[in-house]
Amino acid sequence: MKILILAVGRLRDKAIAALCEEYAGRIRRYGLQLSLEEVKEEAGNQDPSLILRKEAERLRSRLPEGAYTVALDSGGDCCDSPTFAWRLNQLMLQGRNKVVFLVGGHLGLEPGLVSSCDWVLSLSQMTFSHEMVRLIFLEQLYRANTILRGEPYHK
Repeated sequence: MKILILAVGRLRDKAIAALCEEYAGRIRRYGLQLSLEEVKEEAGNQDPSLILRKEAERLRSRLPEGAYTVALDSGGDCCDSPTFAWRLNQLMLQGRNKVVFLVGGHLGLEPGLVSSCDWVLSLSQMTFSHEMVRLIFLEQLYRANTILRGEPYHK
């Protein structure tokens, strides 16, 4: 399975970037083809809806044809780690060979983009920086793989 994490903005915090690379490496050892790509974050004192629209256009332009899309959004479905692992496994069993997880910038994701996704997933009811979302999600993706293989990482 090919997994793409498509995010708005760059990781500026070196410690978070290093941890993201650590988890990405762990995930790749399970044979998943993981890619992390970034699109430019819109800057300036523009109307927030205009910023979201421009960022959404950039994200849409990078979506692979036929990919299953998942928006990481606070208004989405909350699930525990075993349920997330089960959902990921179901995608594999259904033959979904491309799955894209979308991470917004500091304003989140454009509502139209969110509603066009196949699944909307919330990592928590709490608010996290968009940099932390990447790290938390990568850890959960790694955890899902350990759960699916019955490894002792998940307690």
